[in-house]
Amino acid sequence: MKKAVILAGGLGKRLMPFTQVIPKPLLPIGEKSILEIQIIHLSKYDVKEIFIATNYKSEYVESFIGNGKKWGVNIKFSKEDKPLGTCGPLSQLKNELNEPFFLINGDLLTTIDFGALYEYGKAKNCDLTVATKKIRTPFNFGSVKTNGDFIIEVEEKPDFLIEILAGIYYMKPSIFKYIPDNTYFGIDSLIKRLLAESVPIGRYLMHEYWLDIGQIDDYNKAQTTYDELFKET
Repeated sequence: MKKAVILAGGLGKRLMPFTQVIPKPLLPIGEKSILEIQIIHLSKYDVKEIFIATNYKSEYVESFIGNGKKWGVNIKFSKEDKPLGTCGPLSQLKNELNEPFFLINGDLLTTIDFGALYEYGKAKNCDLTVATKKIRTPFNFGSVKTNGDFIIEVEEKPDFLIEILAGIYYMKPSIFKYIPDNTYFGIDSLIKRLLAESVPIGRYLMHEYWLDIGQIDDYNKAQTTYDELFKET
């Protein structure tokens, strides 16, 4: 049985005023909340035990989501007494996570194949495998190439292709030796620590749909893709 941890404790400041009333993972996308879409998608890949790490408006999340039976999964909640970042909440669950598991940001919409990621991470000799995504970022100025005092080429507002952290991770229980207990600790800090200690980190380049719902424009974009990708979820 596969396990996953969903980070659902953020304040969602960039999505104000929506998140003044509703915690970000419960914001509606079409007929479902972000968190419901994530849970249903995980369940399709035999992820049957899901831990939801909460902080901001934790009682809303718990009462709305419940125990997961209606989706055929077992859901447990882990509430932070203080903010622990994007990796620190795992320290409260290390006795539960005694086999490989996923860690997922609670503000993502994705159609990633969790089965493929699981098998890929399992085969790697790494405690951590990071899902990455290539995205195109527009550049708002014309780019010029020069030779001395002369312009020799102009490219009008070129796009940059950047590979980013997708907020989805495969971890083995041995990762806990790098995560301090009950301490604010971000996934970026974990990655930097592993790199500093020359510990290998796996990279899984995903090609499926992916959207980080961090700002109002992203939330509006999610609404337009719901019917196409998630309505039958």
